[in-house]
Amino acid sequence: MPVQLNAPLVADLQPVAGVRIGVAQAGIRKANRKDLTVFLLDEGCVVGAVFTQNRYAAAPVQVCREHLASGQAIRALVINTGNANAGTGDPGLGNARQTCTALARSLGLHHEQVLPFSTGVIMEPLPLDRLLAGLPQALADAAQPQADDGAQWLSAAQGIMTTDTLPKAVSQRFEIDGRSVTATGIAKGAGMIRPNMATMLGFLATDASVAPALMNDLARRLADASFNRVTVDGDTSTNDSFVVIATGRAGNATVTDLDSAAGRALVAALTPVARQLAHAIVRDGEGATKFITVQVEGGRSASECLLAAYAVAHSPLVKTAFFASDPNLGRILAAVGYAGIHDLDVGGIDLHLGDVHVVKAGGRHPDYKEEDGQRVMKQTEILVRIGLGRGTATETVWTCDFSHEYVTINADYRS
Repeated sequence: MPVQLNAPLVADLQPVAGVRIGVAQAGIRKANRKDLTVFLLDEGCVVGAVFTQNRYAAAPVQVCREHLASGQAIRALVINTGNANAGTGDPGLGNARQTCTALARSLGLHHEQVLPFSTGVIMEPLPLDRLLAGLPQALADAAQPQADDGAQWLSAAQGIMTTDTLPKAVSQRFEIDGRSVTATGIAKGAGMIRPNMATMLGFLATDASVAPALMNDLARRLADASFNRVTVDGDTSTNDSFVVIATGRAGNATVTDLDSAAGRALVAALTPVARQLAHAIVRDGEGATKFITVQVEGGRSASECLLAAYAVAHSPLVKTAFFASDPNLGRILAAVGYAGIHDLDVGGIDLHLGDVHVVKAGGRHPDYKEEDGQRVMKQTEILVRIGLGRGTATETVWTCDFSHEYVTINADYRS
């Protein structure tokens, strides 16, 4: 069961002018489930993206990078679940390119104006015939009148799921230059989640007007504040992709500098959308029973705070202790110690678990009682606060525990 996470409601999701969505059941891996989604973007939309840093990047990731580098205006996205088209060599690249060509031909576009995305099982051939056969259904769905609600966004969130137990979708309305602006995003992911980029798949659209040259930087800033701060199991997927779309339909003065007042307002408004989606991934982590915030403060730099935070958040020993509500908190200290801060003085370490002061000046706090630690560890939402005692930098990472169910889900993943 997901941790304090509910399925999004249609009434809470807002359409984004300039974006049309269609979803189909193509039978890519399983029958009678939504598994093929298209996003159709009006002329004038601009797109930015960040992708996995895994060197074994999936074929669609490679093709996306090629198409974005071509300079062509992106007008469509095509997303399939059930098959990752990763570890598939040249045939996989050919299948991703044929997918783009087929959709482009249907829309009167150049193939480089289409971005492909896949998620699912690695190293199995993409069933291209089923995918191509499903495109007309997805396009017909996108051609239907799309009422002033979020039904299509919710349908798309369902259509990109794999081991997710719930769809993930968020909307936000805000103002820029006195103009009402909308942002809506969806994401999928429950396992194989680690920064670089940790989202599996995420798509965020806004009707704000943003200069094309800013879009990749915007995507990176949003990812760094959200998807690159979560981890479920420490594995970086082959298919991680996060796409940001700006349609320009809100009528605001075009944002030309992300550090201007309007640019800061845009980033500040979009960050909570991306962060809620990232948190939803952790809350729906495979087998998760607890949502854990790891906050490291008192570092000399953000990077060393993140080293310590990720070491704790990735540690299987720490995560299994949280699942069992076992206050074996020396595991947290051990993780900080091997994090890679080579001149760390452990005599300056402080550790709080929720409202309980566990470690002071590198050793067990004289007033700490194990029953107090266990009380906090039994909670479904837990704050781990680590002080390095070296400076003023602070960083936060979000993670979940490891349960028996995580092993079961991944042992049976291909069943």
